[in-house]
Amino acid sequence: MPFIRWFFAYVDWFVFTLLLIMVAGIFIPLPVTVVTGVGSVSHYAIAVLFFVYGARLKTVEVLGGLKNYRLQLVILTSTFVLYPLLGMLNYQSCGWFLGPSFALGMYYTCLLPSTVQSSIGFTSIAGGNVAGAVTAATISNLVGTFATPLLVLLLLGRVGTVSLTTLRDIAILILLPFVLGQLSGRWTRDWLNAHPVITKTVDKGTIYLVVIAAVSSAKLHGLWDTVEALDFVLIGADALVIVGIMLILTWYGWGKLCALNRADRIAAMMCGSKKSLATGLPMAMIIFPTSTFGAIAVPIMLLHLEQLIMCSVIATQLGRGAGPRQADF
Repeated sequence: MPFIRWFFAYVDWFVFTLLLIMVAGIFIPLPVTVVTGVGSVSHYAIAVLFFVYGARLKTVEVLGGLKNYRLQLVILTSTFVLYPLLGMLNYQSCGWFLGPSFALGMYYTCLLPSTVQSSIGFTSIAGGNVAGAVTAATISNLVGTFATPLLVLLLLGRVGTVSLTTLRDIAILILLPFVLGQLSGRWTRDWLNAHPVITKTVDKGTIYLVVIAAVSSAKLHGLWDTVEALDFVLIGADALVIVGIMLILTWYGWGKLCALNRADRIAAMMCGSKKSLATGLPMAMIIFPTSTFGAIAVPIMLLHLEQLIMCSVIATQLGRGAGPRQADF
């Protein structure tokens, strides 16, 4: 049949699988032991991901990513200036149809640091500056540990205390494996670069695990049961617009304004357009009352899933090489 041939020829299976995971996770609860196990495995997968990146990248490339101050400033500005401003505008203009609690949740989501594993994974898939993305994502989460609660206090009038757990997790799951990978690079680098399928498998496999853990954990805690279908549609549409605006700004705006090359533009877009579910939910549990946590968590979940799906499409197309207009996305 023509439709079946078209489906198998043109469907992005990575995106299609992410959608299946999301839908299945919303409607099918998993046992507590399975959810806990997937969460634990995803943590180990993140460590493996950063070990592979550390082993594959030359130290001079990592230092180059740190020295690329324009890229780092672009991503930090996107994450902690442009995104909060967009969140403020969205809160003032869209609160009437989202409702005060969900609007507050979306505003809070815009104050979070960037994701780590998916930003770097998609940067790698798209052929961007992976060293710069590793540096930027790590710095964003380190800064976000302090910047997000401060922004919440200043912009939302909420007071809370932030645990040092995030810093500990970053050190254990990201920095340590990356350093160990760097140290082992003299023995493993050439072999990994000669077998790129390993890196791609780790990239996509980690993203799958993160999505499964996020959706199933939300189902386990009853977050999906507190939201009606219309709420999903409205919040999802609002998140789609916000992520779309940031993708456009980080690709076209910074690319033109700062004259970034293609690899840096990819890193800027993949890191500067995302918000971290892993950081956002634990912080929300501390900052916000238990009674409002569900409403705060739902926008984080939906924006996180949508940004993964949107960026997976973009990264796949950029990685394939879409032809002469590729650089203009």
